[in-house]
Amino acid sequence: MSQMQFGIFTVSDITRDPTTGETPSEGQRIKDAVAIAKQVEDVGLDVFAIGEHHNPPFFSSSPTTTLAYIGAQTARIILSTATTLITTNDPVKVAEDYAMLQHLTGGRVDLVMGRGNTGPVYPWFGQDIRQGLPLAIENYALLHQLWRDDVVDWEGKFRTALQGFTSTPRPLDGVPPFVWHGSIRTPEIAEQAAYYGDGFFANNIFWPKEHYQRLIALYRQRFAHYGHGTPQQAIVGLGGQAFMAKNSQDAVTQFRPYFDNAPVYGHGPSLEEFSELTPLTVGSPQQVIDRYAAMRDYYGDYQRQLFLVDHAGLPLKTVLEQIELLGTEVVPVLRKELAENRPAEVPDAPTHAARVRAIYGDGPAREARPTSAGGNNMTVGGPYQDTPAVAVKSGQSVSGSAFGAAATRKEAVR
Repeated sequence: MSQMQFGIFTVSDITRDPTTGETPSEGQRIKDAVAIAKQVEDVGLDVFAIGEHHNPPFFSSSPTTTLAYIGAQTARIILSTATTLITTNDPVKVAEDYAMLQHLTGGRVDLVMGRGNTGPVYPWFGQDIRQGLPLAIENYALLHQLWRDDVVDWEGKFRTALQGFTSTPRPLDGVPPFVWHGSIRTPEIAEQAAYYGDGFFANNIFWPKEHYQRLIALYRQRFAHYGHGTPQQAIVGLGGQAFMAKNSQDAVTQFRPYFDNAPVYGHGPSLEEFSELTPLTVGSPQQVIDRYAAMRDYYGDYQRQLFLVDHAGLPLKTVLEQIELLGTEVVPVLRKELAENRPAEVPDAPTHAARVRAIYGDGPAREARPTSAGGNNMTVGGPYQDTPAVAVKSGQSVSGSAFGAAATRKEAVR
């Protein structure tokens, strides 16, 4: 059976429960996120992903800290970000933090790169929102190189130049975390994902299917253009949203007050209108199965399906019940249905183990062992015993073509 990944993503909002009037504390929501992730593993789902925000009413300002803590209490699930802000985070720190998280979790880490949806975050971190797209392009070009070259010489527009720099620790087994590029509206991000042969994650919770069909089709076509494979071999992830009860009308009754007062879409279209226009499905488990089994009719065979279930003030008990329904009644059926008639060329969802095998086969993977260079890569030689004592000079500039000059070599594996 072809392997798809199913899981939960959280935007980490802290919202008043409209049925009780109570607002959980930041501390409570942080603890709840841990409980949610553990439930994801307990019911047999594959992925827990958490967003990044730096302002109330959100709590997730440090995804790596949260995911490391969760990683110590789980054994199997992939720990991902729902968004890593590639625009306002320093690529050097991203490279180091997530490589460290890789080591701590045995490779159970990947990332969704994005620009976020909170405009004021840019000046808080010394950046200009008007440069959001160029920042996303340049910063990821540097991050991509930092994870692949032991010694980096680099110069760009938005940060200090690097000379003879080594990001530590090196990625686990010499294989960087898998990267998805997330977007809800920007074709340039789909192009960026295609250029590098990375995954493309479509949020898929706010817009009609035609909107995401265009973005995903562009990504698939450009993925093939850059020589990474056929359009069907591109790596696609989708968001989704559901609320379930055994009886569909009970689900509607229970969810309506949360929908009507949700921070993002409350006081706008009705629940029925929003459900018709977007993948939000409020009803029985079978209705969710029917809705999401049809996703490949719109987007093609894909690799990852994540659901948003813990937002808008829903209490933890309810959220855990929703995850239980997904894990026991919905996802087992979706795994089977989405595997039927799946073409052999469609790749499985990416995992660290599979990507290591693609490089090393049955041989030993890399274990980076430093030399005595002491960080002086300019004159003393290479920083690691198993690499040449020369600085790799790929991708020194991001001038000219947004992608062609950003990195001069293709990734060995996705």
